[in-house]
Amino acid sequence: MNIVQNFRLFAAYNQWANSLIFGSAGKLSSDAYKRDVSVYFKSMHGTLNHVLVADRIWMKRFTETGEHPASLDTILTDDFETLNELRKNEDQKIINWVNTLDEVQLGGKFTFTPMTSPDPVTQKLGPCLSHFFNHQTHHRGHAHMILSVLGENPPSMDMVYFLRLPVAKDWQ
Repeated sequence: MNIVQNFRLFAAYNQWANSLIFGSAGKLSSDAYKRDVSVYFKSMHGTLNHVLVADRIWMKRFTETGEHPASLDTILTDDFETLNELRKNEDQKIINWVNTLDEVQLGGKFTFTPMTSPDPVTQKLGPCLSHFFNHQTHHRGHAHMILSVLGENPPSMDMVYFLRLPVAKDWQ
């Protein structure tokens, strides 16, 4: 598998894992969904919202299109159903964009301005995209833990489970 196929795998896995975690979060009561359980973004809602905010910031950097939240603590919506739809749409945008990339682009330079500094940063696109997917996985781990703390049975989101599905036939 080459680097392009690897990132396509990550984009497809990301969509699948998000659908699982949102499926479980959607079964929580409103109080449980917004309960502060002492994770970095406090609640399931805060955590899922943060991942979408960060994804939109990175996608705006990557594609120079789309909505760009003004800060990392922007609340996109207080409503789970709306957040779920926004997540589904963003995941499809991610897949569509990743499917346009080639090895030259992934190895090429990418310049962006961090939200925490006015100084532009230039790096190769590939490692920035690796960070993008790793950040999502990191916070889905928080969401998984939140479900456990709330007494729910979290879904199994390991990539090995995704790779066994018919939808992952390209990577089997």
